[in-house]
Amino acid sequence: MNSMKRTTVLALLLYMASVLIPAFGQSVFVIPVETEIDFSAFHHFRKGLREAGENGADLVVVKLNTFGGALDAADSIRTALMKQRVPTVAYVDVNAASAGALIALACDSVFMAPGASIGSATVVNGAGEPMPGKYQSYMSTMMRATAEHHGRVAEGDSSRWRRNPEIAASMVNPEMSVSLTAQQAVECGYADGIAPDLESVLADLDMAGAEVKYYRSTLADDILGFLSNAAVRALLIMLIIGGIYMEMHTPGLGFAAAVSIVATILYFLPMFVGGGMPAWVLVMFMIGVVLIALEVFVIPGFGICGISGIIAVVVSITGAMVNSDAVTGVDISAIGKALAVVGTGSIFAVIAIWYLTSARGPKWVRRHSELMTELSTAEGFIGVDMGPAKYVGQKALTATEMRPAGKIQIGQTVFDAVSVGPFIGVRKAVKVIKYENAQLYVEPEEYEE
Repeated sequence: MNSMKRTTVLALLLYMASVLIPAFGQSVFVIPVETEIDFSAFHHFRKGLREAGENGADLVVVKLNTFGGALDAADSIRTALMKQRVPTVAYVDVNAASAGALIALACDSVFMAPGASIGSATVVNGAGEPMPGKYQSYMSTMMRATAEHHGRVAEGDSSRWRRNPEIAASMVNPEMSVSLTAQQAVECGYADGIAPDLESVLADLDMAGAEVKYYRSTLADDILGFLSNAAVRALLIMLIIGGIYMEMHTPGLGFAAAVSIVATILYFLPMFVGGGMPAWVLVMFMIGVVLIALEVFVIPGFGICGISGIIAVVVSITGAMVNSDAVTGVDISAIGKALAVVGTGSIFAVIAIWYLTSARGPKWVRRHSELMTELSTAEGFIGVDMGPAKYVGQKALTATEMRPAGKIQIGQTVFDAVSVGPFIGVRKAVKVIKYENAQLYVEPEEYEE
């Protein structure tokens, strides 16, 4: 009896060892994606991948529960996943819709919770309406390319796609917008299994007992993520450009310069902290600022120096948004997205400048950017009286000799005048020919009293 118990215990220990030993010393890093996918989410995801690398993770799990979001942010996450050397697994906890489906498809393996769904990747606008065909075509191509990235698997004497590209494309088609349940995804090869929780996923991957670490965002991460949002970046660009322009039209350094400086710091901060901004970007920006300052304070007019400065600033703020770090590599496609954000911010800057400097803008802004003082006669200021201009072309009579200055009489009124011809005697007929510099000018003419 004791021998049987020892045998049973030994068998149990051997079984536990066979399960736990393969995972001994292995590490799993989990990155949750459970909000709307935007550049803030991408910032968190990129930081999570960096932490996974620093912790020497043997597996990266992307825990998905999202209805999608911005396509450009999702594409950046997709690019980062496809360039990972560490195996990646998507665990669809509830939803992986739209951009979430693209992220799941980019992972090496996909597991889904019971009742979860994936798909419905039609590109829509803010109102939820399908975008024009070219947008759908681009998204369809992206989904298809991501599916093809997983290659083919042998099946008898032939082979098949591991992830069928046609199914991926059908998820985008506005008329079909295919979505799959967990069971359907397994049956068509879009999911590798159904698991009620993460522990079950790791067990299916023979990693039960592995150390599991989660990405936890800090307040600083949330702030940097917020500043990485495309809309926030466009707003900061508006403040940078608008502040520089307003400062160029106001004496000394004031509020506009402070706004521009703060906006510049906030704009570059996420890229600087994340390590994804090359040194040439800051150098180019500083060169641009110096050139603009030279144009404003040293070189008269506006020429090559000012234009070169503006170009340098635009190139620097555009280059700052192009991903070029160890996680994602150089993302050439991000250049177009960066230009779109810079263009949007520049347009808003022009609109803001036009409004602030127009008659409809607040007076406290115009007071510092234009002359607002009225020189009234009640306060002792004397302007040029244009009243005598009405006498141009009329006849007059000299009241004194014109040598060449003198006086003339028009009706009952006497005016100072200057002869533009020869000297003229008293009581001679003249004609008023012009009024300049607050002075009437006359020439001789026959005059009858």
